[in-house]
Amino acid sequence: MWILRKILFPVSLVYGAIVYTRNRWYDWGVFSSKTYKTPIVCIGNLSVGGTGKTPMVELLIQLLQDQYKVAVLSRGYKRKSKGFVLAVPESTVTDLGDEPYQIYSKFSKTQVAVDSNRQNGIAKLEQAIKPDIIILDDAFQHRKVKPAFSILLTAFDNLYASDWYLPTGNLRDSRREAHRADIVVVTKSPSEISKKHQAKIERKLDPKAHQKILFSYLNYDRNLKGKGPLKGLDDLRNKKITLITGIANPKPLLDFLEENKIDFEHLAYRDHHNFSQKELETLKVKANIITTEKDYMRLKEDVVCNYISVQHVFFGEGLQYLKTDLESIMSS
Repeated sequence: MWILRKILFPVSLVYGAIVYTRNRWYDWGVFSSKTYKTPIVCIGNLSVGGTGKTPMVELLIQLLQDQYKVAVLSRGYKRKSKGFVLAVPESTVTDLGDEPYQIYSKFSKTQVAVDSNRQNGIAKLEQAIKPDIIILDDAFQHRKVKPAFSILLTAFDNLYASDWYLPTGNLRDSRREAHRADIVVVTKSPSEISKKHQAKIERKLDPKAHQKILFSYLNYDRNLKGKGPLKGLDDLRNKKITLITGIANPKPLLDFLEENKIDFEHLAYRDHHNFSQKELETLKVKANIITTEKDYMRLKEDVVCNYISVQHVFFGEGLQYLKTDLESIMSS
């Protein structure tokens, strides 16, 4: 795979030139970005997948939902519906996509909608819902919308500053576009990281004067959820466990299970994988299946399984910085 990526380096140069030109045309006003009366908070990354966008969306909802009417707008990747769809109790994972469906299932007070046309989706939400704030999921590169606040995520083990354009690297947008972010969060850090190491990474990311660099790590819930018989990590020991993942980067979860001395077989699928009937029949005979929360949304109707939920935990005053910035947005 790595050899193929190297061979395709000329393609990445063409891709990078297209991305560069597109961004400059937005900067120069050839293409226009639209602003909105409703505060828009954008969460995104410069690379493809694997930075923890959905847990970050959920964290923002938790911080805002008690005081404000919150809406979330996502593209709804791999959904089977078209156009603008507002989540309702009858909605399915195929209507919304796995991540929006997960968010809607967890936060009853939050309005969730999907639309690949972000401008249209925002307009529909403002008309139908009139939210106090809209969280725009996975939209940093969608410059047709100019958000009030942008949070850029980059994974500790794959910083955008060290990456390159697709297909040789994982960047779908230019590294220089990081300057548009208000906060850059280094996600999936080790749970213990020194101030010296943080400072080294911060120098590498080279933030602008207006930007904050925050660090977070993933905290996996030791209590299992879902329809399966397993209740906690202790139930996984001395059993034949099957881990199913269809996410961009399962390594942190694998590390977590190995650190807890869980013996498991790992069935890895592509991100947002839609399981075929044949695959589901194969999985049904497996005992003690565990999976991620996102994968559970696609499996729960067909396979008895449990899932491990995850959340971002910030180092130091990081969470307070984020709260303060959100309060500033809502009061302006």
